[in-house]
Amino acid sequence: MQHNMADDTSPSPAPVEMHPLSPFLPAQARILLLGSFPPPRKRWSMEFFYPNFTNDMWRIFGLLFFNDKDHFVDTEHKRFRREAIENFLQEQGIAVSDTVAVARRLNGNASDLTLEVVESLDLARMLDRLPYCHTLVTTGQKATDTLCAITGATPPPIGQYASLTYHGRSMRLYRMPSTSRAYPKPLAEKAAVYRTIFQDLTIQTY
Repeated sequence: MQHNMADDTSPSPAPVEMHPLSPFLPAQARILLLGSFPPPRKRWSMEFFYPNFTNDMWRIFGLLFFNDKDHFVDTEHKRFRREAIENFLQEQGIAVSDTVAVARRLNGNASDLTLEVVESLDLARMLDRLPYCHTLVTTGQKATDTLCAITGATPPPIGQYASLTYHGRSMRLYRMPSTSRAYPKPLAEKAAVYRTIFQDLTIQTY
């Protein structure tokens, strides 16, 4: 029986997406914060990492370093204050990127559960630009799985770290909880877990 192409109703594959942001890499950074992949642009409140206004990453940093979850929040316009965030990260020596360079959203949404990794971060190349970096921090399951696939590290329990050697460098990998609201843990509890990184590195928080 001849196949009629006009009757073919199989769904077309999800489009391939290149990561839309350049990594934020202060030359003196000791910490590299790594998520998975940005949400669809319609959910962005700024042109920077963790741009979804319902994501709590920048509220966690506000709480930890300024005792104010809204320190980086422009409440009136429902967006984050990108310049203030970048200045803070520069001062603290924190770089930010994602573990996925090219992806497909199999369901078209921001969920990591249906995010297909097409190409991972070129971590070795990034570390060449971060000569002082010795601490990697993953912010969720997909980021952790992807980074461990890159480095060969064993995933530590949430809130803890594993030691590894990668690209000729001894490092720590901290596995942190997702800052998405989809991860059901109160903001203060998430912040308490993130605080352990800075306590271990003797970086003063509030």
